[in-house]
Amino acid sequence: MMESSPGPARVDALAGIRVVDFTIVMSGPMCTRILADAGADVIKIEPPEGDMVRQRPPFRAGISTYFASMNCGKRSTVLDLHTPAGRQAALELAGQADVVVENFRPGVMKRLGLDYETLARANPRLIYCSISGFGQTGPMSQAPAYAPIIHAASGYEDAFTRYQGEGSQPANNGIFIADVLGAIHAASAIQTALLQRCRTGRGQSIDVSLMDSVLGMLIYELQNAQFPAERQRQVYQPVRASDGWVMVAAITPRNLSALFDAIGFPQGKTDPRFATVAEKEANWHALLRIVEDWTSQRTALECERTLMQAGVPCSRYRTVGEAMSDPQAQHRGSMAAIGTQGEPFEVPNPPYRLSESRTEARNVLPHLGRHTEEVLRTVLGYDGARLAAMRAQGAFGPVAAAEPSFDPG
Repeated sequence: MMESSPGPARVDALAGIRVVDFTIVMSGPMCTRILADAGADVIKIEPPEGDMVRQRPPFRAGISTYFASMNCGKRSTVLDLHTPAGRQAALELAGQADVVVENFRPGVMKRLGLDYETLARANPRLIYCSISGFGQTGPMSQAPAYAPIIHAASGYEDAFTRYQGEGSQPANNGIFIADVLGAIHAASAIQTALLQRCRTGRGQSIDVSLMDSVLGMLIYELQNAQFPAERQRQVYQPVRASDGWVMVAAITPRNLSALFDAIGFPQGKTDPRFATVAEKEANWHALLRIVEDWTSQRTALECERTLMQAGVPCSRYRTVGEAMSDPQAQHRGSMAAIGTQGEPFEVPNPPYRLSESRTEARNVLPHLGRHTEEVLRTVLGYDGARLAAMRAQGAFGPVAAAEPSFDPG
């Protein structure tokens, strides 16, 4: 683990900030986990059957680790928003909140009476963040959209496929870039709005689009779409080692010179094919063949060590498990062990370190409804009689519910 720096104990940067989290699946939960990692009190509102990701394996300590990785550090509160008592409790919690986050299809929260305009009348300091596929307004706002749809619709998959070469079909999709990007942008926007509220005393609504999040990632591709290049840009390709693959990225002239020395091809430094950036790009495949002639005679690990020691950016292709256990990840504390002592599991810590603030995964597992009474008692002051009445009115749902209480869109 990363060594602790001397000095006073670090504090939670978002201590005292209360977040009411109506989100499910990935983009919203990832956003609110970022806030929980910084010390915010995140109250996760769930329907009686819980966030659907709770059913996804693997399972440890009686909970889906996939779910826990996105929701650790939060307080799970079950409210059936289809009941008057459940909606009323949610409305009162939002009245005590600094931030509300939701990622349903536009219009769902308004139908529940939990939209920004309604909540802001009672709580003008409220920051209300909505995350959706295409944004809250416009011709596509009502379109159902999960990350794979956004990847296809944004041009990301088409651009990625073109880099694979002629005849390639779009790749299968299992890593949800749009959700993670949307979560990061949403958390950033929330913290920007919190800073502005310190100056103005007023909250505001935030509209985050997953589509816009992915478009913003396509930096070169957006410009090339407007002003097509005469030839395709160079693509960093893996080269074969004797036991796998390595990535070599000799980007700068200094990197390239060091590469030629390291692979025993010093004449490359005066070869006119690689004398300028333009010539190097025009002869890119010839350069890759020269590099692969060297790497293919060595193991991936030997290639990585030799080239990195020479100052040439290089990495062997590793599994996720290998990356998690890498000495550098261990030094930084990139992963946090949470769960019970008998069934621990690891989740990622935030990728940044603040010298004066504590930002890390919190070992609080939000078992479904575990914090319902605690939240309603401590935040809203409900007593036992009122909780019993709510239970009788179905605010916490039946003992077991097979269908979602409302369509998340």
